[in-house]
Amino acid sequence: MDTNRDCLLKEIMSVDFTSIELGLYLNTHPWDQRAIMLFNSSVLKSRMLRDKYEKMYGPLTQQSPNYGNTWKWIDSPWPWEK
Repeated sequence: MDTNRDCLLKEIMSVDFTSIELGLYLNTHPWDQRAIMLFNSSVLKSRMLRDKYEKMYGPLTQQSPNYGNTWKWIDSPWPWEK
């Protein structure tokens, strides 16, 4: 078990949860500048963390960039496999 991998994946899930919740909030409060700033920040952080994860461990989704010379989407374990 790779604890660094698990920690990074949990951080991605946490940041993505924040983005989703802020997006829902902004649907009813579209002029909240602080929420917009936090939303943008969490989206950028998610992209950065996903890029880091995928370069180290492989793609999170089939639409992720493929780093290297082989199609890594089919490699195990997949993020949801434990």
